[in-house]
Amino acid sequence: QTLELPVAPQVARDGAASVGRINAYVGAPPAFVTVRHGPLDGLWKGFERTWEVSVLTLRMMGRMVIGQASLKNLSGPLTIADYAGKSASLGLTQYLVFLALISVSLGVLNLLPLPVLDGGHLMYYLWEGVTGKSVSDAWMERLQRGGVAVLLVMMSIALFNDVTRLFG
Repeated sequence: QTLELPVAPQVARDGAASVGRINAYVGAPPAFVTVRHGPLDGLWKGFERTWEVSVLTLRMMGRMVIGQASLKNLSGPLTIADYAGKSASLGLTQYLVFLALISVSLGVLNLLPLPVLDGGHLMYYLWEGVTGKSVSDAWMERLQRGGVAVLLVMMSIALFNDVTRLFG
């Protein structure tokens, strides 16, 4: 049986866009459930979740590099601040979960093998361990400049995405 109902969406602001909301859900409305764990189980769950977020972050970065995911997924400080506010409005627990997500994602980013990041320094140590000699100063300078260039491009894309996402 087909049922026709008149629907009058309420206009809500979502960044720069106006969105019609009808407050309808498929199934039941979403609910947050708090699950408590003992200390050891909680520690293990924390490691598991950290691993999952790390793998997800790396996969998403890889997909962006090979073109399977849009660079529009790259977010900068404005979007992070926006979502921090949204998560805080959901309560302290959701805010802390959001902060943990950002912290893990930034940690993974810091371990990328770019010379100006910690991951780049690890690559230098690996090179020195394998070859027995350090990277020459000339190569170090070239690699550092390349790393800075990659980071500046990433930051520029993220900031551009933030501005277009938040201000239309």
